[in-house]
Amino acid sequence: MQFSWQHHGQPCSMKRFLTDHGISMRLIKAVKHGEGHFIVNEKERTGAITINTGDVAGIWLPDEAGDPDVAVSQQPLAVVFEDANWLVVDKPAGLTSVPGPSNATDTLVNRVKGYLVAQRATNLKPHLLTRLDRDTSGLVLVAKNRVAQGMLADGHGIEKTYWAWIEGTLTPTRGTIDQPIGRVADQPRRVVTPNGQRAVTRYRVLATEHGVSRVELQLVTGRTHQIRVHLAAMGHPLIGDALYGGNERRLGRQALHAVALTFTDPLTGKRHSCQAAVPADIARARLAGWPVE
Repeated sequence: MQFSWQHHGQPCSMKRFLTDHGISMRLIKAVKHGEGHFIVNEKERTGAITINTGDVAGIWLPDEAGDPDVAVSQQPLAVVFEDANWLVVDKPAGLTSVPGPSNATDTLVNRVKGYLVAQRATNLKPHLLTRLDRDTSGLVLVAKNRVAQGMLADGHGIEKTYWAWIEGTLTPTRGTIDQPIGRVADQPRRVVTPNGQRAVTRYRVLATEHGVSRVELQLVTGRTHQIRVHLAAMGHPLIGDALYGGNERRLGRQALHAVALTFTDPLTGKRHSCQAAVPADIARARLAGWPVE
């Protein structure tokens, strides 16, 4: 795969040219160590390279073969958006994002790999740029190659919007939660603690019915379980979130859904906005008045 751009401006080094276009130092070092080529005006170049105005320069990298340790899953994958470099998929609740000891064959990564194999893609190593807890549903951004992955690895340019359903109503009905989050010994549970990492969540209450509020949230930081911890700390854990004190009988999993995802493609400058419908289990619970039993 080759990525190149035309240079306009004063002469500069290849390193400066590539970093200005979002290529990571990790990839530049990989090319220097023989994993690809530097390209100037369709010719391979080595050594000290100067890019002059009008030159078309970039890098060539070999396609990424699939990791043999990552199984191919043929289970369904809901694709919301796709182009040459990106996938946005709608992950169902109950599906783990990445393979692990408890599930190595049917996670989101396994399904994306299966989708790429079926599409006869040349790059078969998906890179998840956003992740969701197993029982959180909604949109996930996937880079289809390591160049794209490196350009958005820091999360800048990605905006994620969540809907959460809680009992009661937050007061005030909109605001910012700025509370540090840390671990509880070796447990999966996190808590608000003065010794934790800074965590910032913006929220607003969208509607309340049957004593249940739908809250829209945006993450300023990205701590583990951040929304779940912040809402629990305010006395309004997510419905179904037993780990943080929510009523599990009302849904059976935390009522959290990544409803919208917007990102700027650093390769084209285009802004892409995607939405995911409310999943069926939450829609059924809402129509039933969020029954306790």
